[in-house]
Amino acid sequence: MSADFLYTIEVILNGLMAGVLYALVALGFVLIFKASGIFNYAQGVMALFAALTLVGLQEGRVPFAHLINATFGTHVHNFDWTLPAVAAIALTVVVMVLFAICVEKLILKHLVNQEPIILFMATIGLAYFMEGFGDLMWGSDVKKLNVGIPQGGSLWFEDLTIGWAAEGEKFYGMYIDILDVWAAVIALVLVLVLTIFSQYTKSGRALRAVADDHQAALSVGISLRMIWVLVWSISGFVALVAGMMWGAKSGVQFSLSLIALKALPVLMLGGFTSIPGAIVGGLIIGAGEKLFEFFIGPLIGGATENWFAYVLALLFLVFRPQGLFGEKIIERV
Repeated sequence: MSADFLYTIEVILNGLMAGVLYALVALGFVLIFKASGIFNYAQGVMALFAALTLVGLQEGRVPFAHLINATFGTHVHNFDWTLPAVAAIALTVVVMVLFAICVEKLILKHLVNQEPIILFMATIGLAYFMEGFGDLMWGSDVKKLNVGIPQGGSLWFEDLTIGWAAEGEKFYGMYIDILDVWAAVIALVLVLVLTIFSQYTKSGRALRAVADDHQAALSVGISLRMIWVLVWSISGFVALVAGMMWGAKSGVQFSLSLIALKALPVLMLGGFTSIPGAIVGGLIIGAGEKLFEFFIGPLIGGATENWFAYVLALLFLVFRPQGLFGEKIIERV
């Protein structure tokens, strides 16, 4: 095989891996939209807050240390202990469940049967509150996250592929990040579990009923408040997984919340109501933007990854607004 062909394959593989990370964020959007019809603008900040909490617990940081020190003149920053990654992850899951309960009690229960735009605006306010609260709670410095997942290129895969090129071709093997491979496996497991939960469990069917009509769901005995706590808890767990992968890859920093913007084209391609669609949309966006940058970027000055996904999403909105797997909504008037 020619080196150019092998480089193209490498670009596609790395694009698919990046797409999986986009899809992890998009999954949280899909879950909440399926259950409540709310586009949760705060999903990216939830991933950031979960990653901040994980690092803080793992490193034994004192919550609100800067506020405590400024108020009382102390110099307290860390406890005299650290937590194993598994224990820190478990405690972070508990924190995200408590967060879901607070969101339901303080926000959602007051907005039953309100227009979708009002719920959307509520999530915008929630996003900015959480970002400021996370800064106050854990500090704004860039944090290194290590949960025991291997990182760096796979030497085994490089050695395996180095001999695929034709004799005389300059090819040094394909680079695949091990962290991206782990993210792909975790995302596939999440999609499988969430699909089974949504389609084949009583709670999953209740989620879909609540999304269709709040009042009808209440009339048949479905607890709207419990469903919202459940779905926001699951979405918080997905946000934790996404924040963990992105934080391990690029550090836990406040720009992490912007990954929600990259999830928007993924949702437009896959559909706002489809869990498998989030993965497929992420793979298309990831591979597409890498290939476009590889072939077309040098011809037009590069930096095409910043806008390619949004242009592709715009085309889908024109020709198939419900996405590849979304439900086509027909309203009779």
